[in-house]
Amino acid sequence: MDVVQSLRAIVGNDGVLDAKETATRAAGVMRFDTLVAQALVRPKTTEQVSAVVRWCNDNGLRVVTHGGLTGLVHGADAGPGDVILSLERMRAIESIDPQQRTATVQAGVVLQTLQEAVDAQQLAFPLDLGARGTATLGGNAATNAGGNRVIRYGMMRDMVLGLEAVLADGSIVSSMSPLMKNNTGYDLKQLFIGSEGTLGVITRLVLRLREKPLSNNVAFVATPSFQAMADLLRHMDRALGGTLSAFEAMWRSFYQLVTTAPAHGKPPISQEYPYYVLIECLGSDQERDAERFSNALESAMEKGLVVDAAVAQSGADCAAFWSLRDDVEQVRRDGAPVVFDVSLPIAEMERFVGVVGEALPREIGEHKLWVFGHLGDSNLHVIVQVKVQDYFAARPKIEAIVYGALKSLRGSVSAEHGIGLEKKPWLSISRSETEVAMMRAIKTALDPKNTLSPGNIF
Repeated sequence: MDVVQSLRAIVGNDGVLDAKETATRAAGVMRFDTLVAQALVRPKTTEQVSAVVRWCNDNGLRVVTHGGLTGLVHGADAGPGDVILSLERMRAIESIDPQQRTATVQAGVVLQTLQEAVDAQQLAFPLDLGARGTATLGGNAATNAGGNRVIRYGMMRDMVLGLEAVLADGSIVSSMSPLMKNNTGYDLKQLFIGSEGTLGVITRLVLRLREKPLSNNVAFVATPSFQAMADLLRHMDRALGGTLSAFEAMWRSFYQLVTTAPAHGKPPISQEYPYYVLIECLGSDQERDAERFSNALESAMEKGLVVDAAVAQSGADCAAFWSLRDDVEQVRRDGAPVVFDVSLPIAEMERFVGVVGEALPREIGEHKLWVFGHLGDSNLHVIVQVKVQDYFAARPKIEAIVYGALKSLRGSVSAEHGIGLEKKPWLSISRSETEVAMMRAIKTALDPKNTLSPGNIF
């Protein structure tokens, strides 16, 4: 059986890369290896996806779906005998409906492309994350992406009104409703959102849009303690009357990393404080919102919640502040990072970071620790950097420290990145045996041959 030729018969000669051509592509962000697969197929339509998946299912070939390859849990890894199904040629924005405030898109559309397209019509698609220029909307849905503005707009799950997906046997399930209210039995789209490609291949989506904010106020502030930072969150949320859209926390070590050369960022305030927060407020009246934003910050300073602050005076200032938060690539400088994406109650965060910080020197010796994240939605990113030569020996010890500290705190081993292949050994920290058994039952019902992204999650 000639797999490459059979797939080319379905999608055309230019739609399939063989194993050698596939191996020229990078495996993803923060990766030094390249893709491995028997073939990489690039369909253009849902019907072609259906035909490819059906053929692979009938012939015993495993299929791993690819979006923008921005995931950090090895969820898109394939083996030498597998077929990679890339949605890179399904990039059409089919329609934007300003009245219904929806966009209908193919799954391969890049997040930033949609953001810019709807912005031109005075609308907004509020999902936002550092990988906006590469991450695809299908991948965002498959992993239930979160990002910077969850506190205001929710996760990707809250922005998907309808979707179309291809099941393992090639069947097409189309639930492309543009309605916010559609309470007619099981909400089937939710099966595929966050399923990491294990239950079906998402091919098209109907997405909820919002009115474009008319004001944008951003500040970079320092707080004297973790408790002050937590109190500041409540203070700003209350004072801003529902317009708080981002509350991005940084521990001092991360702030110093992204504001010290060779990083390009410049410190808007002193590097001497223990905690920093990027605060964003999106509203409808620039003059009034700016006044309310300023008053909220002033009262926070009077209460001792803020000890230093820089308020953006222009769009360039806003971009500069956000660039500090987005400059995660700096963690690759001078070593190998072990990246964690966890969530836990805000009240437990300081203790959690303290336990991890105390254990690391004892267990692995020399290292660097950076902590930052979306404090408003209880999500921390913990990054431990070690020497490249120590990476493989140190990684299991680091995982045991981080996840061990999380276990007793009612936390999640994955706030927004998913499980993939990497976090499977730790799933039991966040999911009970009954929950995992139910997930397995759903997987077996929809994909009895284990064709789609086999080995992911459990």
